[in-house]
Amino acid sequence: MKYSIWVLSVFLSVQLAFGQDYPIAAVPLANVKIQPGFWYNRLEAARNVTIPHAFHKIEETGKLDNFAVAGGLKKGTFNGIRFDESDVYKVVEGAAYTLQNRYDPKLDHYLDSLITLFAAAQEPDGYLYTIRTIFKDSTGLKDWIAGPSRYAFENGSHELYNVGHLYEAAIAHFQATGKRSLLDIAIKNANHLVKTIGPKPGQMIVVPGHEEIEIALVKLYRLTSDKRYLDLARFFVDMRGRADKRPLFQDAHNLGPTYFQDLKPVIQQTEAAGHAVRAQYLYAAMTDLAAIQQDKPILDAVMKIWTDATTRKQYITGGVGARENGEAFDEPYVLPNDAAYAETCAATANLLWNHRMFLLTGESKYMDVFERVLYNGFLGGVSIEGNSFFYVNPMSSNGKKDFGNGEPARRSPWFGINCCPSNVARFLPSLPGYIYALRNNELFINLFADSETNVTMNGTPVKIQQQSKYPWDGAINMTISPKKSTAFPILIRVPGWATNQPMPGDLYRYVTQQTPSVKLTINGKVTPVSVENGYLKLYRTWKTGDVVTMTLDMPVREVVANEKVKADKGKVSIERGPIVYCAEGVDNGGQALTITQPVGQPFTPEYRQNLLGGVMVLKSTGAKPTTLIPYYAWNNRGATEMAVWFGTIGK
Repeated sequence: MKYSIWVLSVFLSVQLAFGQDYPIAAVPLANVKIQPGFWYNRLEAARNVTIPHAFHKIEETGKLDNFAVAGGLKKGTFNGIRFDESDVYKVVEGAAYTLQNRYDPKLDHYLDSLITLFAAAQEPDGYLYTIRTIFKDSTGLKDWIAGPSRYAFENGSHELYNVGHLYEAAIAHFQATGKRSLLDIAIKNANHLVKTIGPKPGQMIVVPGHEEIEIALVKLYRLTSDKRYLDLARFFVDMRGRADKRPLFQDAHNLGPTYFQDLKPVIQQTEAAGHAVRAQYLYAAMTDLAAIQQDKPILDAVMKIWTDATTRKQYITGGVGARENGEAFDEPYVLPNDAAYAETCAATANLLWNHRMFLLTGESKYMDVFERVLYNGFLGGVSIEGNSFFYVNPMSSNGKKDFGNGEPARRSPWFGINCCPSNVARFLPSLPGYIYALRNNELFINLFADSETNVTMNGTPVKIQQQSKYPWDGAINMTISPKKSTAFPILIRVPGWATNQPMPGDLYRYVTQQTPSVKLTINGKVTPVSVENGYLKLYRTWKTGDVVTMTLDMPVREVVANEKVKADKGKVSIERGPIVYCAEGVDNGGQALTITQPVGQPFTPEYRQNLLGGVMVLKSTGAKPTTLIPYYAWNNRGATEMAVWFGTIGK
């Protein structure tokens, strides 16, 4: 751990010195420490429960054995699914982030043992794909959708997707430990790819069937300054939809090229389409390229796609990918409640994409979406304890037969396809790295969490501390402590929910528009509020111990959907602050789907420390008292009815 801060400072120096990049840089994970509070509890659950649980499941289901068998360390055959090794890498990535949060020598040594297996499984030229190495010829691969030869069936093989997650794990591990053991494996594979794939004579024209490696190659480029990795990422992006260069993707299940975002070149794409996870990984990579290469056509395309995804195809929870068939974006405003797919992986991808959009533009609306997804669509994918998960996240449940499998909705400790638990394991520990950001001499405070960070402003070390009871209370205290008095701007995000906008666009709106109440004090003195582009911009000479307090009203709000959303017509959703609420049968006499709300029904917030890890419930009185809980906490007490949208009574 002693190397971590040094490694990250070198990393950022290289990133900022080597040409163009995002105009805003996130304050690195290792420079931010979460303090006791809402997110501290979730990160502790990830460290103590989720990641150990995920490693146990990976071992139990034979995923590590595949590396050992491929490396000749033990006898056996391939276990599982061709892309299972990606889940191993994702959990390693999450473990590396936990090492940055809090060093653990036992975990560090365990990762060393895994890296030994990865190195053994890697072929001499850098190729790494255990299923092919184990079977060695096409005979054993026929039924595994892996293709007869290397990269010959990329729309199904996941060869490139797997190693993309390897690269991200390797970079996180290097940042956490300063060790090159995993990074060298990743670089060896990347060097193999840049020799094998590309536009030059003798190279293969290959496009990843499941996007992800594009993001990873950009990260590897930033770390190493090796432009070949950036060029390969750009090649992968540019070759999508290029039927003149290569065949369009066709899938065995006839999902077609739209599923793969392959119907047309990316600069001609204007709508979010196809598999929601693949799509948003592509859009995140496009955002990277727009920033690094100052590419206006790609930027224009990604802006149009974001508008489509956010203002026409996103659930109130921030979930995306409404269609079960193809795990895909549906047509505009088609957002069914009981059949909502809203995969947890898609929520993770949505977070990664929106954060990049913020880094590129500095606009608060992207972090507004980020916050909504974080507290609702993403967090709902993992149990309070941290050891059971949802793959899909519907807006309603009958508690009996859900998710198309005839079984009651229950959180599962693992799945046949493990992408969602492993994505939770990798993202949650990384959260501190999304709270603060820097642009030249400006400090952004984007998320509200009990935390502490150290930054340098005008050459002066500055400590920033946050204290709050957010998301249950709207008072956020920020203590600014420069080593010596120094002047610099602080930009504090004012959430869209606090200014009468649940999400950007007109997909959702509050029933009653209220006068926004944003109060600001500095050292206890009331200070005029000026909101610019979604931020309070405070420019002053800061002294050690200066305290900024932003207080946001948190009334209970009724939300209605755009009339084009047929599934929500005549219904309301209830939220308070960043939290979307739902009703569960366990709190309401076994009923949730039939609950109706009088228009303007008042709710009383009531904090319950001993319920669901500590939550603010909403209670209504009257003929039919109703209790609502945060959507993220549903199904932690067994299968029961659940609803996010409620029928209304009266006008």
